[in-house]
Amino acid sequence: MTTTVPPEARITGPSPRRLGSPWPLTARQGVAGDLVVGGVSLVELAGRYGTPTYVVDEVDVRTRCRTFRGAFPDVEVAYAGKAFLSRAMATWMAEEGMSLDLCSAGEVGVAESVGFPAERTILHGNAKTVADLEVALSYGVGRIVLDSASEVARVAVLAQRPQRVLIRVMPGVDAHTHPAIATGSEDQKFGLRPGGVRDAVRRVLEQPQLVYAGLHCHIGSQVGDPTDFLLAARRVLELARALRDEFGVETTDLDLGGGYPVPYVVGDIAFDVAPFADQLRRTVQDTCARLRLPVPRLTIEPGRAIAARAGVTLYRVVSVKRNAGGRTFVAVDGGFGDNPRAEMYGARYTVRSVGRPASSRHEIVTIVGRYCEAGDVLAEDILLPADIHPGDLLAVACTGAYHHSMASSYNLVPRPPVVAVRDETSRLLVRRETDVDMRCRDVGL
Repeated sequence: MTTTVPPEARITGPSPRRLGSPWPLTARQGVAGDLVVGGVSLVELAGRYGTPTYVVDEVDVRTRCRTFRGAFPDVEVAYAGKAFLSRAMATWMAEEGMSLDLCSAGEVGVAESVGFPAERTILHGNAKTVADLEVALSYGVGRIVLDSASEVARVAVLAQRPQRVLIRVMPGVDAHTHPAIATGSEDQKFGLRPGGVRDAVRRVLEQPQLVYAGLHCHIGSQVGDPTDFLLAARRVLELARALRDEFGVETTDLDLGGGYPVPYVVGDIAFDVAPFADQLRRTVQDTCARLRLPVPRLTIEPGRAIAARAGVTLYRVVSVKRNAGGRTFVAVDGGFGDNPRAEMYGARYTVRSVGRPASSRHEIVTIVGRYCEAGDVLAEDILLPADIHPGDLLAVACTGAYHHSMASSYNLVPRPPVVAVRDETSRLLVRRETDVDMRCRDVGL
């Protein structure tokens, strides 16, 4: 399937008054304290769609896709759908020439529903169910990443035609990131150690329905040191040579995953794609030359790096409390249910008030959510106007990745909508969940 970019997908440059990192590329200051994204007032969006609401800057998403593809012209760039996937997002990825990294029957279903080219998809997961595999195989997924020896037989039994597979390697690289998002070391659930990889390859070669394509690794997320990616590449290529020597097979595909960092607050690491692309290309070529291996086709899997900064979440202030110790708590109408990252990972955020003139007096506050959890704290040490009060609008930057996709209906609070903006217009991508939606699933009476 060949996809062309429609005229409406043309990207126009952001305003010179844009806010910059970690805000969306088109974000700029509006009048009377407003913030404008994609040419649309956030005050107007809150009035039209309510709060909380996720806002996605389509130009930002498309621009970052083009940045990665421009830096890696000879590399497959697969968007990691777990960061944020919807039918519109899958369509944008198809139009931008991206591949898709999927990890469930549900994600495969979204890709299939918009006609995403199946040959440009990769199925991941450390515990793929039979349903996941059946849906993916029926769709014609391009590659399946095998994460355990037991998956070899499972895929072989279910496959109706030859299926290309990769083996996920545990490269033993400590990415020095939060333990919950570190996936390259040996003490975690993903991938196989070298001995397990050799066993899995042997099993694959015994199955006529399976085609050994290559190796995969992913060392974690928010990886601050680019040399960690290079070390992982060298180790996986060394394993590829061992597999060739033992089994006589060539590793034609090498998928090095993603994990590129994005800045959530001022001072966070800003990942520079172009120089890293040159480093990675040289490392792979030099290592292959040293090991006398043919250079494999490379795949990378940015997810957060594509979607995160495109997103802004809007909240209304519900209450303001000042405790005896001097701390001010600003409670909003969302929280843990629409953003679990703060409690899960200790994630930090940039927050600003929207739609009110600049105040001469500010104070340091803690922004908390509405959920019945003491840990429902969205952001600490945030500078807001000292006269902040119920009804004020707040915007949280860099919420385009792992927010909507990880949201829940905890406390039976409906999940927020997702709204895309570009060229001074907005459109609803995912509608707000309703109380009726949740009661429809409750069939116990």
